[in-house]
Amino acid sequence: MRFIVHEHRARHHHFDFRLQMGDALKSWAVPKGPSLNPAEKRLAIQVPDHPLSYGSWEGIIPEGEYGAGEVMIWDQGEYRWLSEGNPQEAWERGSLAFELRGEKLQGGFSLLRLKRGPTGKEWLLIKKRDDFARSDWQLKSILTPERIAHLKVKSPPCPVE
Repeated sequence: MRFIVHEHRARHHHFDFRLQMGDALKSWAVPKGPSLNPAEKRLAIQVPDHPLSYGSWEGIIPEGEYGAGEVMIWDQGEYRWLSEGNPQEAWERGSLAFELRGEKLQGGFSLLRLKRGPTGKEWLLIKKRDDFARSDWQLKSILTPERIAHLKVKSPPCPVE
C-alpha cells in the first residue's frame, strides 16, 4: 500500500500525511510535519479522506477553493501494517502501527488517536525507535520559490469538502 506526504502552504503551512486504506487515502494535517526523532510526538489532525488520485497530484489550489495554496509531494513510498487485525479495525481502535519505506521517511511509526482531544480528530504521529530514528533530524521544506514557479494553478482531482 502507498503513503504520501504533501507539503501544503495554505492559510497555515503544514504537511498532509496520507495512508492508502482500501480505495481512499486516510489523511491527517501535521502542522509541524513528520519527524524521524522518536522524542518528537507530532500532532496530526484527521481531515476528510482523499481519493487515490490525490496521491500523485501537485499544483496550486486556486483561491476560494478548499485548501487554497501550493501543494507538493514531500515524500512517498510504500508501507506495511504492523497493527493487529485489518486496517479498518485498527482505525476504529484509534491505534495504527506501520512501517514506511519512503524516500525520506523510513521505519516504524504509529498514529494514536487522543481520547481527550477537543474535536475527536486529534492523533499523534510518533516515530518508533529503530535503525532509522534520528535524534538530530531536521525537517526540510521543499517549497522553494524555484520549485513553486513550476507549479500550475489547477483544481485538485475530485475536490474534497
